[in-house]
Amino acid sequence: MNQTNSLWQIYNTVSFWKVAKNFIVIQLGRYTPFLGMKNWLYRTFLDMKVGQYTAFALMVMPDIMFPEKIIIGHNSVIGYNTTILAHEYLIKEYRIGEVIIGDDVLIGANTTILPGVTIGDGAIVSAGTLVNKDVPSGAFVGGNPMKLIYTEEEMAERDERDTDIN
Repeated sequence: MNQTNSLWQIYNTVSFWKVAKNFIVIQLGRYTPFLGMKNWLYRTFLDMKVGQYTAFALMVMPDIMFPEKIIIGHNSVIGYNTTILAHEYLIKEYRIGEVIIGDDVLIGANTTILPGVTIGDGAIVSAGTLVNKDVPSGAFVGGNPMKLIYTEEEMAERDERDTDIN
């Protein structure tokens, strides 16, 4: 092989010192139990856009190289050990893309979100999902690869039926 894979070229695309700083801030955020402190760390030192009352559970891993490309709306929950990637380093190329998570979104534990994905307002992503494409607002998705389980309209029907039963 004449050329190394793209990950070996990492410091041609992002500063070593930026990655080192981000690593320290993310590790502090992963282990702190204080939700407000996590949001402050991520907004202040990583330039992430994090909405009011958004909650990062323990061990959430934002992108270490390009966290400023992550945008999360208000009142969303990012579940335990979720990984949010804004980059992919492949053998011969790399990709960078914004990740946009809307308002009132629930991301289940152990989910991986790939770069360039938008998750619409009110969506629910089940635990262990690989989010490799956009999620419509209000939808319920899950699986690896991710599949649509219920549309926003189907979720509203389910909520209405549950309300009628009670």
